[in-house]
Amino acid sequence: MPGIHYNEKGSGFPVILIHGFCENLFIWKEVLNQLPDEFRFIALDLPGFGQSQAIESPHSIDDIADKLLEFIGNELKINSCIALGHSLGGYVVLAMANKQPDLFSGIGLIHSTANADLPERKLARNKVIEFVSANGVLPFVQSFIPPLFYDQRNPSVAGTVSLASATPLSTLISYTEAMRDRLDRNHVLKRFNKPVLFLAGRHDTIIPVESVLQQSGETDKPHVVLLENSAHMGMLEETSKTSGSILSFVRLIPGVTN
Repeated sequence: MPGIHYNEKGSGFPVILIHGFCENLFIWKEVLNQLPDEFRFIALDLPGFGQSQAIESPHSIDDIADKLLEFIGNELKINSCIALGHSLGGYVVLAMANKQPDLFSGIGLIHSTANADLPERKLARNKVIEFVSANGVLPFVQSFIPPLFYDQRNPSVAGTVSLASATPLSTLISYTEAMRDRLDRNHVLKRFNKPVLFLAGRHDTIIPVESVLQQSGETDKPHVVLLENSAHMGMLEETSKTSGSILSFVRLIPGVTN
């Protein structure tokens, strides 16, 4: 099993796509199919997900960020890029931007937030750990995944449940702990003076639109996209608009086009 497993498409300026909780790089498949080859799109598996090797537990979001920064610099040999993260992936992007802001020409939060967990959310994370420890991964993802979609009859729900069910129990627990204990990153957004993509679902109950708009107002160069028919899974619910929004965002960043 490789340290960090990834797929890539196209050439040119690198754009790194980081998936969310109980996902892997295949969550980006349909989005990538609609993106042109003018940029180097790199979708990766976070440590412990998909085909990427897990790191020692317990670990923090910062530990994951360190692992990815090492991978980006040492293996991919990239010294400038754009990083976009879905949900959990957005937490990792913010942690990386906090550590090495000069590496990133732009960052993106796709159904994600700079806020730390509130106390009630921390308690909910603890209940997830208790549940999966007692019942396993499959019963959890069968209840967790469908409400992430605005329309739970969406054909992608079943495939996403199947994908999520492959998450190792130890990975699910360690990342739940890491998300529970992550730091507030609003200061990262406030001092990051380059473009930031905020892509939000109008019906997202996990990352409410109001909080996204508030955070975007604190940034120097926000680029806000609202998906009117999505909850938390815009890459599957409104694939064309998501891919188009990513492409528009990347193209607006100075110095990335040939």
